[in-house]
Formats: sequence, structure tokens, C-alpha cells
Amino acid sequence: MTAIVRKLAARVGFVAHPAEDRFHRKTVPLGGGIAIFTTITVIIIAGALAIIILLVPGRFPSLIQSANIDPKDFLAKVNQLVFVLLCTLALFGLGLADDKKRLGPFLKLAFQFMVALIAAHFADIRVELFIENKIITSVLSAFWIVLIINVFNFLDNMDGASAGIAVITGTYLLTAALQSGQVFVSGLALVFIGTLLGFLAFNFPPAKIFMGDAGSLVVGFFVAMLSLRTTYYHQAASGQWYAVLMPLVVLAVPLYDFISVTLLRIKQGKSPFVGDTQHFSHRLKRHGLSDTETVLTLYLATICTGLGATFLNQVNLNGAILILIQTIMILSIIAIFESTAKNDRTTT
Repeated sequence: MTAIVRKLAARVGFVAHPAEDRFHRKTVPLGGGIAIFTTITVIIIAGALAIIILLVPGRFPSLIQSANIDPKDFLAKVNQLVFVLLCTLALFGLGLADDKKRLGPFLKLAFQFMVALIAAHFADIRVELFIENKIITSVLSAFWIVLIINVFNFLDNMDGASAGIAVITGTYLLTAALQSGQVFVSGLALVFIGTLLGFLAFNFPPAKIFMGDAGSLVVGFFVAMLSLRTTYYHQAASGQWYAVLMPLVVLAVPLYDFISVTLLRIKQGKSPFVGDTQHFSHRLKRHGLSDTETVLTLYLATICTGLGATFLNQVNLNGAILILIQTIMILSIIAIFESTAKNDRTTT
């Protein structure tokens, strides 16, 4: 799909031109978001229909039994799946409109929050946090969804950054879902990861196509959904509540980028929603790293924080504190390097 969209986008002039608030210096086709959205949607619908056909009574009893599929449980999740796809479609449409004609930031935020509330309430994409009130958890979850959507929107500032980090975080969330025996969430994660790997083949530096907001909003939504639908806390197994902090640790690097660039823009008297080249990936690159070296540094940092996060459900309080300290130290290394490193490429 990415290969097809890339050719069509260039032919119809759906491209990203070099600009002062963008880091790329050549015209690159847009439309990667179209390929991402189309692939995710088609595979999810096809997979759901295939399972529904398998669940026809008496048709494939041995296959159903070997696959360990609970018909009632799956059919109950179909309604949630419909809302997931509708919310994905809404965000894709918003992003596509913004790619073609820049929309106001507050309009986009209001629309994102509306979609997030629908997803939290009707698709059960909610964080419990030991709170029984569905309205409160839906509102809290909506804020998280909007945050992660914009985190990955901000992260889409360099070739391969947003898609690659989404693959890494998605893989850690897939691991947690598999450990919890969550077949439904694991299936969505596999579709998401596989789709982004296909896109990343064209987006890794030097990028041959950009995902645009039509892609980054969908990517952020799926990461948020996976982080909220995955079960981290198992009282019977460990009883350690801090396992629920896994998404924060896994997403520490992209959250750092979002927070640091937002504070930097506010300090300079700029709107945090106006694009520029002050993301920490850009600051790293100005110290002499190539695009490939910069994005691989981001990948490595994300992998490091994620490795610690995977042990949160297995350690005691002291272990959790050590994982938190390790995460802070990794972010501190990035902060020190991006602010003080010198370009020594000409040094012998």
C-alpha cells in the first residue's frame, strides 16, 4: 500500500515541500497515513469476518476448540472493534484534512478529545486505576489518549522516528498482552506492528514518503489504545500495583520529547502547537549525527527504557524504584548529550 500511495501522491501533487518549520530539504510525497489506515482497517475487518465465519455453530468445531476462541467473548468485542475503527477513521479524516489545509490547533484538540471520549466510553479503552466510576475513568483515559496522539504527532519530525518508536513501544505492549493472555489486544498489536514495519521500509532515512498527520494521529491513537487495553496488574500473581506504570516507562522517550519541546516553545513565547525544528532529534542532529544515527539513538533509548518496564510486574518496591531511576538516568543522558555535545567529526 505504501508503494502504491507513494506513486499516486507524487502524481497528484500530494507532497511535503521544504519549509522553515520543517527539517527536510527536499520535496517528499505525503500519504503514508493513507497506507497505514487502509492496511490496518482492511486486515482488522478481514480478520474479524474470518473469525465470525469460523464461529458459525457446527461449521468448524475442532478448529474453534484448538484456537481456544470463546464465541461469546469475541462477539462481545465486535461492538468495541466497530467503535475502534470508527474512531480511527475520524482521526484519519482529521489528519488528512490537516495535511491538505492546516487546521487550527484548538479545533484539532477539541475533535481529538471528542473522539477519545467516544473510544473510552464505548470501546472500553479506559484505564481503571482502581476507580470504579466509569465517567471518571473515561475522562482520565480521554486525556491520556489525546496526550499520546499528540506525542506521536510531535515525534513525526524526522525520518523513521514516529513509526520506528511506535513499533518498539507496540512490541513491548504486545509482550505484556501476551503475558496476560489477551488474545484480542495481542491481535490488534500484531496488525499495528506489521503495518508500521511495512511503512517503515519506505520511511527509514532517507524517507521516500511521509505519514503526515493522517498517519501520526492514527499511530498515536493505536499506541494509546494498546497501552490502556493491556492488563499489567495481576493481584493473584504478584500483588504489586506499580506494574500499571509500565506504559509511562515504555513511552518515557517520546514523552520526554513532547514535554521538552513544549516547555521550550512556551519559554520562547511561542505556541506549543506551532511546528519548528527544536525537537530533541533535531538538537541531536545539529551536534553532528546523521539522520540514521539520530533515529537509531532514539530507538536504542526507547529499547532501554522498555526493557526496564517489562520487569515492573516481577520486582518488589525496591526494584521498581531502581527501574524508575534507570529511566530517569537514560533521559538525563539524552538531555546532557543534546545540550552539550560538540561536533567532533573533524577531530582526529
